[in-house]
Amino acid sequence: MRILIESKFGQGAFNMAVDSAIAEAVASQLQPPTLRLYGWAPFCLSLGYGQRARDVDAAALQARGWGMTRRPTGGKAILHGDELTYSLCLPLEHPLARGNVIESYRRLSAGLLRALTNLGLEASAEKQAPQSSAQAPGPVCFALPSHYEITVAGRKLIGSAQLRRRGTLLQHGTLPLTGDVARICDVLRFETEARRQQEKMHVRRRAITLKEILGVPPTWQEAAAAMARGFCESLRLEGLPGELSQAESERAAALSRERFANPDFIFKR
Repeated sequence: MRILIESKFGQGAFNMAVDSAIAEAVASQLQPPTLRLYGWAPFCLSLGYGQRARDVDAAALQARGWGMTRRPTGGKAILHGDELTYSLCLPLEHPLARGNVIESYRRLSAGLLRALTNLGLEASAEKQAPQSSAQAPGPVCFALPSHYEITVAGRKLIGSAQLRRRGTLLQHGTLPLTGDVARICDVLRFETEARRQQEKMHVRRRAITLKEILGVPPTWQEAAAAMARGFCESLRLEGLPGELSQAESERAAALSRERFANPDFIFKR
């Protein structure tokens, strides 16, 4: 497995373009299965592929100097900033990708759990019960339950999403290191300010950061090293340091322009 550790953080659109370019290269068998670890600069709000752009308060986002993009995967809005982000690309015939989405989530959660063990944490990953119709989905990803999400003391720590397309599995997710998990609500639209504050309280009850758990969070580099070891150890993969090929870099630049930084794509819904 190729491991890319990118300590120089990228803009949101380019990050999503790189994940997509790697997935295409893995699908074409031009690259081996790839684990990518990266960060975001500046902060960026990402929408799930099918999410409505009307959920976003564009003026509030612009006032803070934060970016905006749309992920190739589903789910709801995520504010990326004080975090470690991972992406894993596998051919669908790979043993870890076989079966349905929930089965592969279960297998891959072992890598995330081992990474947290390497950081001195005890976490869990469980299959979720069906969501009742009375639980109206909100616009914030970390406020919603998902199968085999990684939790500590009942609060979500790592959120992930998966895409299967053209013979490849792309799964990516975020590990919040520090910061207020509810500040995303400041750049989303709500019917009233009271509803915004209610959602903030809900997000804080549902989600947690490494700083809240440990007091002093690991550095980004320490978290990235723990994540790389976790996937290799638990999934029995041989990890070899690598870098983007020139073809992947060029494809990512094109995808960023044409799709992930393109208002027509971001505001398509």
